[in-house]
Amino acid sequence: MINGLKLSLRHLPELGKYGLVLLTIVFISFLFPDSIRFKYEFEQGQTWRYSDLRAPFDFPIKKPEAEILAEQERIKADFSPYYSLDPEVARRQKRIFEEQFRAQLNEVQGTGQFNDVVRNARNYLQYGNQLLDRLYSQGIIRLAPQHQDKSKDFVINVVRGNSTQKQTVQNILDVEAARELITDSLPYSKLYEAEFLLPILPDLIFPNLTIDDSLTNRFLTESLEGIVTSSGMVRQGELIVSQGGAITDEVYQELLSFRDQYLQQVSGEQSYWVIFSGYFLLTSIIIGVFILYLRLYSAPIFQKYRQLIFLLLWMVAYSYLVYAVEKTEALSVYIIPFCIVPIVIKIFYTDRLAFFIHIVVILLASFLTSLGYEFTLLQILAGIVAIMSNPDARDWSKFFKSMVYIYLTYALTFLGLSLIQEGGLSSDDGYYYVWIFLNVFLTLLSYPLIPLLERVFGFTSSITLVELSDMNRPLLRELALKAPGTLQHSLQVANLSEAAADAIGADQLLVKVAALYHDVGKSLRPEFFI
Repeated sequence: MINGLKLSLRHLPELGKYGLVLLTIVFISFLFPDSIRFKYEFEQGQTWRYSDLRAPFDFPIKKPEAEILAEQERIKADFSPYYSLDPEVARRQKRIFEEQFRAQLNEVQGTGQFNDVVRNARNYLQYGNQLLDRLYSQGIIRLAPQHQDKSKDFVINVVRGNSTQKQTVQNILDVEAARELITDSLPYSKLYEAEFLLPILPDLIFPNLTIDDSLTNRFLTESLEGIVTSSGMVRQGELIVSQGGAITDEVYQELLSFRDQYLQQVSGEQSYWVIFSGYFLLTSIIIGVFILYLRLYSAPIFQKYRQLIFLLLWMVAYSYLVYAVEKTEALSVYIIPFCIVPIVIKIFYTDRLAFFIHIVVILLASFLTSLGYEFTLLQILAGIVAIMSNPDARDWSKFFKSMVYIYLTYALTFLGLSLIQEGGLSSDDGYYYVWIFLNVFLTLLSYPLIPLLERVFGFTSSITLVELSDMNRPLLRELALKAPGTLQHSLQVANLSEAAADAIGADQLLVKVAALYHDVGKSLRPEFFI
């Protein structure tokens, strides 16, 4: 029993490593979308690569998005907004008119002026009220800012109580026109001293016909919702596209409609946990194959917690980056510098491990992004070029050349895909080249990342080795002062070792630094050495 307990305790560290792997798989799986992925990939103008596709159910053929948008714009342009007439404005302004009329009448009484007004005040008051009634019943409009530039033929809906009437704006007075009408009509009235009303009436004109946003938005929304978004129907069993057939504009629209209807129906039938299980299984297979590779070909890495965590962090970090960018409509996944992964891994490990983990990161990212196979192809090719171009952290010029090669790989591969899919470059493709330029620019972050990761995870990079090979390092300077002969011997061994390492393909810099320091302990008893 005691031996069994000891054996179990001995395997605890091993279980901890698998626990880390499982935690990574679970975290990444929760980032995946909760909807079914459509199993077909297709492009307009290409051929159908799969077997004959028949409709498994009836579905409407959606109109192209551009056609729907054009119809929406036409409805918005032809739509007549609603302007409501407020009766309270007329009542309020008439009360003010009567108050101002009486106040002005009191001022002129006994002065010998406006005798006719004093004698026939009721007639003047009645005329003013009738004029205001007539103007306000017709409506005095204040156009909304969005309608200021409309022509005189612009039609609006005038709401008076429970009734609505269409009118053109040229038949409706605004404040300025109403005031001019009062000023021009008073001299031709039957009033003997009509000028008495001139200081009062024009200033009482106020708009009582204003935009009714609530009604306008409600009826506009109803009009937009009334747009017919389908242009036909595909019946169950009908052939959508045959194998090898061309994906014409009509077929492409049918495929888009089928995809939307399929995702809507199937996603509704499946629970979240069923979809999650599928993503969890795929993630487990991808990361499981990677762990198997480590166990078989890089066992020392798997045995060390820090190095295993270091490799798993790349998968977690880039999965979350893709997830975050996909949630942000302003950015494209192409801005994410995936080539940092193989560059940094290559510095600390081998080309083979750098390529393997790059493939794992791209496969995980491909499930998270809405982009198609083009994304996977572009990133894998760029990663291969990043590894083969041998970016050296000691040589900035070589490092920059690698960035140029990576950009050219992205650009030329995308150009080839565009020629295949579209027959040339479109205006929207320019945005892609901006994204990949930013991508390559961000890839330069791999240079400062190397010493940072080196300190955090305890690695030794070429940058550190270059620093250690500097003859002004305190330890080498001390050896030069106390045992100069030993230092000369170490320099000769370092040169020979470097040449030998170059001949057999070993790490020249690591061997050279090791040779420089192999006799450094002699500085403690320099008198015993020449």
